Amino acid sequence: MVKGFQRYLKGDRYLWAFIGLLALFSFLPIYSASTNLTVNYGTGTVFSYLLKHALALFIGFIILFSTQFIDYKYFGGLSVLAMPLIFILLIITLTQRDHTEEGINTARWLHIPATSLSFQTSTVAGMTLFIYCARYLAKNKDQSISFMESFWLLIFPVLVIIMLIFPANGSTAALIFGWVAILLFLGGYPLKYLLILLLIGLSLTGIFIFIALRWGEQLPGNRVHIWKSRIENFSNSSGEESYQVKRAKTAIVLGGQLGRGPGKSALKAFLPQSSSDFIYAIIVEEYGLAGGLTLLFLYVLILLRIVIIATKVESYFGSLLVLSVGLPIIGQALINMGVAVHLLPVTGQTLPLISAGSTSIWISCLSFGIILSVSRSIQKNDLLAQDFQNSRIREEIA
Repeated sequence: MVKGFQRYLKGDRYLWAFIGLLALFSFLPIYSASTNLTVNYGTGTVFSYLLKHALALFIGFIILFSTQFIDYKYFGGLSVLAMPLIFILLIITLTQRDHTEEGINTARWLHIPATSLSFQTSTVAGMTLFIYCARYLAKNKDQSISFMESFWLLIFPVLVIIMLIFPANGSTAALIFGWVAILLFLGGYPLKYLLILLLIGLSLTGIFIFIALRWGEQLPGNRVHIWKSRIENFSNSSGEESYQVKRAKTAIVLGGQLGRGPGKSALKAFLPQSSSDFIYAIIVEEYGLAGGLTLLFLYVLILLRIVIIATKVESYFGSLLVLSVGLPIIGQALINMGVAVHLLPVTGQTLPLISAGSTSIWISCLSFGIILSVSRSIQKNDLLAQDFQNSRIREEIA
């Protein structure tokens, strides 16, 4: 039965194993950390949050399983078709108002009318933008790129998406911008044009921050003051954000070398976002330094498989595609861990496939599905090459 099921798992088997290990392990910290939501907010039960996480993973693996069968060459064209829709969704998200919060513009989650469902549009926009950039770079690999052409076809869409995300989710916008810059550098985009893009991005950021600090009341939904307090609290450890950091540090110290044991965290009921942004602190508390390093090592192994797949695929677009959707996942994991141990200011980044959050899980699964699709094409080409070699041997023997 197991062998029969394995026939349907295409692509890199090691990557499949690592993804499965992350998903299975996630139930333990989610079950434990959900106590924070039930105790402090009184909404639902621990089992209901566990069931919600299981459902999100189930749908995610359906996405992962289905995506692996799609020829990766189609994703470039799909990203082009998706860009106008992304623009529209980001505008709707930015302009909507959540009346349950006295009309404050949440501008981070798109709420589906007549339902309790919502998803974070910036996560979807980021992945779409990465694939779009990979397609552009691959398409113009052997061509001389002019600045004006690349401005309208590449730089302008990048800036528009970043500007639509930035007011309400500055950290995510900055990270997306950073990954785009890294991808353009890896893809051979002219360095002088890349520097211009960076200068434009920094200039627009400075202008927005100046306006928000000067006339912030006229820009509902902007979070500039929150970003300012996070940076200040990161440097001087005072204020509300330092409360999160102190609790995270306490959890890590209590974990010691081997941890307090599964479900025995003492800080899970006091640490805000213990099931999402700060879940790594709970993991270290319960499983110790050994558990934290093991989880870090697992993400490093995934990074290794991503690099191997990117270097083995013969298609230039395939290589850029794997890097464009794979590297941000590992970067997100490292940032989440860095925030928990106070190496980085609070950014709101989840731990891929571990933290609670349907959007993050589904986009991570979609990204892994794309990587497995590329890996499947490598295996198919290897089989064709082997069949060709065997046919030549048989001809020589005959």
